[in-house]
Amino acid sequence: MRGAYVMIPLLCWALSVHALPERQITSTPKNHNLDNNDNFSGDGKFLVYDTREVVGPGIENSQSIEKVELATGDETVLYAPHPTVLGAKAAPGAGAATFSPTENKVAFIHGPFLQEVPFRGWYAKPNRCGALVDADGSGRMQWLDARDVATDRDTIPGAHRGGTHRHEFSLDGKRVGFTYDDFILTQYARTIGCMFPNEKAPSPASHYFAILVPVVPQGTAKTGEIETAVGDSWIGAQGLMRAFIGKVREDDGSYTESLFVVDVPADLDITTADSGSATRFPAPPKGLTVRRLTHTPASGVVRGTVQGDRIAYFAPDDKGMKQVFVIASNGSDKDPDPAKRPVQLTDFPKGVQGGLRWHPSGNTVLCVSEGAIVATCAKPGPQFGKSVFLTGKDDNAPRFDPVWSLDGNVIAYNRAVPTPGPGGKPAKTYNGKDMVQIFAIDFPDADSDGIAD
Repeated sequence: MRGAYVMIPLLCWALSVHALPERQITSTPKNHNLDNNDNFSGDGKFLVYDTREVVGPGIENSQSIEKVELATGDETVLYAPHPTVLGAKAAPGAGAATFSPTENKVAFIHGPFLQEVPFRGWYAKPNRCGALVDADGSGRMQWLDARDVATDRDTIPGAHRGGTHRHEFSLDGKRVGFTYDDFILTQYARTIGCMFPNEKAPSPASHYFAILVPVVPQGTAKTGEIETAVGDSWIGAQGLMRAFIGKVREDDGSYTESLFVVDVPADLDITTADSGSATRFPAPPKGLTVRRLTHTPASGVVRGTVQGDRIAYFAPDDKGMKQVFVIASNGSDKDPDPAKRPVQLTDFPKGVQGGLRWHPSGNTVLCVSEGAIVATCAKPGPQFGKSVFLTGKDDNAPRFDPVWSLDGNVIAYNRAVPTPGPGGKPAKTYNGKDMVQIFAIDFPDADSDGIAD
């Protein structure tokens, strides 16, 4: 496996610790889940989150979308559906919030309203839409996408027939990527898609929906075909590339989860997509290209630089430990040019737990190891692979889901910690866990080179 990688002398770097003062931003007795999204407002003053796992399991029991001001800790409810039903069967559910980088708006998952449950069913992965709420506290909400599950005709062009999830804006705010689960034709697994604002978007949606990868029913793929697409993110600021982890059929009939990129041209006509029918799978718009970057295992939510030149992802090292690898966005592990093949960036003794993020400069990758936030230099040169633990290690109350402000100066993340409730008694979630709070640290970068001091 390792022969496809370009190796660098990682072991020359001792792992240094630069434990920074942590600021606890939230303290109210409820969960404040960042959920690995783009939670900072464009001006860096606010963070958006959902309140899942307080009164019941999953996003379906999340009762609100909220924001917190970093400077004051003041919390504002942006959206709270009413009425709701809680428990194993719940509705509507609202979660996985992310800020638009260009507008004061927040996108999130929205399940069926309670009055829709008799004909639509309870919250489920293939039963949710993307919503957009103003972040000023007014509660004004609109639909990003439209859902159409009629089986007696073709699906309305630009609508979907299931559920969109983990909505992510391109940095210019013009495109929204997501994962997708079909409700009508369930023979194929999760895939990925994107949506654009379009005058032909079906009412009441503002955006036109399309999948990005041709779908293949599970267990039927031919060599090189992709049966599942997950872990997707935009590469570059304009949304011209969407990287993802694809489950692909190999020559011998086995499957590998590898890194792929789909090129999404600037002039793409999204209306050439086929939304499908009860007997026809949806199909991507014309003009897309899907490229395979690795032929070895890859995992995680992949992340790309703002500049669009490189992609970070997780893969096992020689010891089987999950580490961070980096590859050129136009590269491949079979490219004759070594500069375009993957390189191993980290060499943590206990591997990586998650939380992959790039600094806006493209010079540092963030991740979580041993319950700590770690910054690793990814700039080619003598410091490549140098890791600095920015917080203390803690496997009992690990940090998770870090996110960088758009200017790269602040890192926010989650941590479950003891939280006082009414009367001073410890507040616990429905299953007896500590409440998830938001913490923040300032990135130590006095010379503004995008590398931890």
